[in-house]
Amino acid sequence: MVGRVSVEGAKKGFALPQVPKILVYIVGFIPAVWLFYAGITDQLGADPMRYLEQALGLWALRFLIATLTVTPLRQLFNVNLLRYRRAIGLLSFYYAALHLTTYLVLDQGLDMAAIVADIVKRPYITIGMATFVILVPLAVTSNNAAIRRMGGQAWARLHKLVYLAAIGAVLHFILVVKSWPTEPLVYAAIVAVLLGYRVVRSQMKKPSPRRRPA
Repeated sequence: MVGRVSVEGAKKGFALPQVPKILVYIVGFIPAVWLFYAGITDQLGADPMRYLEQALGLWALRFLIATLTVTPLRQLFNVNLLRYRRAIGLLSFYYAALHLTTYLVLDQGLDMAAIVADIVKRPYITIGMATFVILVPLAVTSNNAAIRRMGGQAWARLHKLVYLAAIGAVLHFILVVKSWPTEPLVYAAIVAVLLGYRVVRSQMKKPSPRRRPA
């Protein structure tokens, strides 16, 4: 219920007023709805297909970064958004799927020969496809039933692949633009900071080896 703060959130840090998870999906899909509407009404510029394709991919990256931001926000600033992390992660996958579908259908016209040639010859397509393949099992197992079936530890190990997906998504973005503009470098820096934070924190949590008495 809006305005209600969970007891669990209060124990672990500051929890924002709870909203229904479905509202996260509704708000999250607003950019996609606008992009497709703008495409239909010819508002996406001289190359609408390319603009649509890249914009959907960019939103996939943004939601992926937002997913990685949840844990540092809780640990560093006591802002608890864990309730919404799964929904945000799934939004990243859905936008990645829309991005891929736009490429397969609108860009390549489902020409499998051309698609395979692109995957083999163009590194950014290769990396993008590999990144989407990584996201698939993460999305499929983003539910309580999968956690119970796999066990918590195995599930957690699988979902560490999100770090590899984030690296792949940033590399894909940088290679797509075929230059070094500011925007992809900013996203790369954000991902580097988020992953670097996790590496540093994991090293700090490791117990120091005990010295044996002489």
